[in-house]
Amino acid sequence: MSGFTPYAEALPVNNKSGKKFSRAEVAKHNKPGDLWCIIDTAVYDLSKFADLHPGGANVLHDKTVAGCDSTEVFFGLHRSSVLDKYQRLIIGQIENEKPLIIVPQVATLSPVPYAEPAWLSKGYHSPYYNDSHRKLQKEMRYFFDTHVTREAQMHELNNKRPTVELIKLMGTPRWHLNAMRLGPGKHLKGLTLPGGLKGEEFDYFHELIITQEISRIGSRGYSDGLLGGMVIGLPPVMNFANPELKKKVVPAVLSGEKHISLAISEAFAGSDVAGLRCTATKSADGKYWTINGTKKWITNGHWSDYFTVGCKTDKGLTVFLVERDDNVDTKLISTSYSTSAGTAYITFDNVKVPSENMLGPENKGLLVILANFNHERWVMCCGAARGARFVTEECFKWAHQRKVFGKPLIEQPVIRAKFADMFSRCESGQAWLEHITYQMKNMTYLEQNNHLAGQIGILKAQLTRNLHHIADNAVQIFGGRGITKGGMGVHIEGFQRTYKFELPPGRESEYHG
Repeated sequence: MSGFTPYAEALPVNNKSGKKFSRAEVAKHNKPGDLWCIIDTAVYDLSKFADLHPGGANVLHDKTVAGCDSTEVFFGLHRSSVLDKYQRLIIGQIENEKPLIIVPQVATLSPVPYAEPAWLSKGYHSPYYNDSHRKLQKEMRYFFDTHVTREAQMHELNNKRPTVELIKLMGTPRWHLNAMRLGPGKHLKGLTLPGGLKGEEFDYFHELIITQEISRIGSRGYSDGLLGGMVIGLPPVMNFANPELKKKVVPAVLSGEKHISLAISEAFAGSDVAGLRCTATKSADGKYWTINGTKKWITNGHWSDYFTVGCKTDKGLTVFLVERDDNVDTKLISTSYSTSAGTAYITFDNVKVPSENMLGPENKGLLVILANFNHERWVMCCGAARGARFVTEECFKWAHQRKVFGKPLIEQPVIRAKFADMFSRCESGQAWLEHITYQMKNMTYLEQNNHLAGQIGILKAQLTRNLHHIADNAVQIFGGRGITKGGMGVHIEGFQRTYKFELPPGRESEYHG
């Protein structure tokens, strides 16, 4: 471990002036009103900025900063994104020296040990992945690094939903991301997917890659806002709606023109879906149904145009596709993560729904609801496994940057023991996930139902327990920064506050075990 060179995510060097300075010359500018410093060979003029410094001018007047190479001090307190904001302060570079900070490029693999799954790590082999998976992974890494990550981190804080422009971009023929997130199926037939992949060749490992690349953005609420509702709300329409309804709804949702969510959970019934109280009453002529009731914790519900709704009917449960109208009211619910997820409380007040909008047989809605549970839980497992790895990477970088008692934090035996535990959880969880994914790839839908429901449920329980342990270790490693919004520990704080979101969705782990 001690041989690893720490780095910040991306250290910008923008020496527009082209000036070169000696270290001795920089050292002369070490007082208020005439204050320079060096960060990884870049020379910054902080003379006018000092009084504007959020931490106060005294921090910059310190003898370890003023006129000095403050690279170590800076990265002990800040993420490199801070430098993005202040490139205008760069006045030159140290002569005859090159930056030492490793600068990873956009859409490349991380050099940090265990930061990537084994199949993406140098020197390792896997029986599960081929060239098509590697090509798709590169395309997805590029897409999320260039189009999503910055917006995600901003919107996680300001609570804004993913932009309409981004959602529509995901639905374009160049990317087909919205369609791919629904997994293998007829909806991909005839399409050419990123990396030149044919839609007919798309498998569950391709889908796993997409889900895990999404998890790398480190913004849990926004990630759900990025059409998490579609992933679970559209399959019942695709699998159980009549042809006319499919033709109307599916293309509009996949293109990003319309949004859909799955409305099952209520304040009265969460995991106990058989106890739903939202009712649907058939008209005397059988042409329509009237829906009354409420739904709670509905991902993307606040801005959805369509709702896949589970209702109590005469002799069981029935599922309907409900189109938003004036009798459908949605209110945002404030939860532990960002409201960029659009989590909503929904009220249906005498909503008239055509009988043609019934999904599946009357009173057989439980089968419709359960039909997608395996896939829904598996998707959550993909995200949980990658989320744990993302946070572990953040901790590993920090442990090399942070100095305590005169040496890097990583040299403390207790910290190294924590990493051994975190690495083992990441690796074992990914290995089990890939084993189950391979079974899904080679089983029919009925075989999956017969053999994998228990496996996927137990895997989800295990991975969510892993998140608990990793969150605990992460906060211990980051200390106060791990519970502070913003700064070096921004991802740790967000993770320890939101990792529990992997538990209740798809039913709680107590029911899986």
